[in-house]
Amino acid sequence: QVQLVESGGGSVQAGGSLRLSCAASGYGSYGYIFSSRCMGWFRQAPGKEREGVVVIDSDGATSYADSVNGRFTISKDHAKNSLYLQMNSLKPEDTAMYYCAASRPRPPGYCTHNPEEYLNWGQGTQVTVSS
Repeated sequence: QVQLVESGGGSVQAGGSLRLSCAASGYGSYGYIFSSRCMGWFRQAPGKEREGVVVIDSDGATSYADSVNGRFTISKDHAKNSLYLQMNSLKPEDTAMYYCAASRPRPPGYCTHNPEEYLNWGQGTQVTVSS
């Protein structure tokens, strides 16, 4: 059973930084979680739909939402089974619940920002940015 646990959220002022972490455990039905899946960070603000922030494929290729490109950086550490999101120059509009997610097996280059393609989700960590 795959489990994803996020941490690192909090409250910061605009312009500040936060680093989110996602600890992955379990192998699931498709083997080691990082070996053949898309991993991603998503967020959902009150009254809005869940949206993709950034995704990374099994080869390490990334795709960022335009709204965070240049400010956020995703990384993964296979040895620690962990996914990270470094968020810099935070803006009030970045305020949301942030979720880590893993897809069903997908070949490299086929990761999207569509939440429906992601099978496993963490419980979320709240990020609040004040102006």
